[in-house]
Amino acid sequence: MNILITGCNGQLGNEMQRLEKQYTAHTYFNTDVADLDITDHEAVYSFVDRHCIDGIVNCAAYTAVDKAEDNGPLCQLLNATAPGYLAQAIEKRGGWIVQISTDYVFDGTNHIPYVETDHVCPNSVYGRTKLAGEQAVIGACRRSMIIRTAWLYSTFGNNFVKTMLRLGHEKAELGVIFDQIGTPTYARDLAMSIFTAIEQGIRPGVYHFSNEGVTSWYDFTKAIHRLAGITTCRVRPLHTAEYPTPAMRPHYSVLDKTKIKQTYNIEIPYWEESLEECVLQLINQE
Repeated sequence: MNILITGCNGQLGNEMQRLEKQYTAHTYFNTDVADLDITDHEAVYSFVDRHCIDGIVNCAAYTAVDKAEDNGPLCQLLNATAPGYLAQAIEKRGGWIVQISTDYVFDGTNHIPYVETDHVCPNSVYGRTKLAGEQAVIGACRRSMIIRTAWLYSTFGNNFVKTMLRLGHEKAELGVIFDQIGTPTYARDLAMSIFTAIEQGIRPGVYHFSNEGVTSWYDFTKAIHRLAGITTCRVRPLHTAEYPTPAMRPHYSVLDKTKIKQTYNIEIPYWEESLEECVLQLINQE
């Protein structure tokens, strides 16, 4: 197959590029905005046709959650309109698309893990535009797979793990929110699950993926520092009200992964095991 991967310079896109070397039966077109502007309808159609694309993995998105509150039109363009263009273009070729979505489509008021059929109710610009992206893709392409994920991190780009490592070395004390509950996702584990789906055949629908287990941002930070051997920074638990942000965060966004595990017969690593792998890599890069 000829597979288009958008957003190749982001966390997930970079992990896709690293892993694609194991799947040499396919030809990959790794693009970012300099190679393909996915907000340009004609450019998308032309690229997909010219390169005879069979499938698309859309890793591109506007992910600055707080800045999105003041940049609604741009966020809508990147997170909803552009995925619609990709889905329309690949539908014309009878192909498939994997669209990456987010736990922010939920309002976070649940007390048990969210399943794919739970009511969606985003309470931020980012969440609303990502939900609109899901709907645009599903509406345009019959062979569409939506994967909602959460708390993404990797050795690439800027993310929570890297920030906490840096602050742990720089500060004697750090306050981190303890009353928002979810599950971290190592981008490499997500990339591996996407390749598994591609190899077995894309089965349309909405799926959830994060690592296994549950934690808070506070406990996540404590684990990051413990694994990195950081002992000089005291981490204090904060209530959400003590750290106001422009965008509302879901207080509880644990995702149930039963569907994707059963559909593709995959085992998902525990979040702290994957975190240890990532932290060790980051330390070795220093």
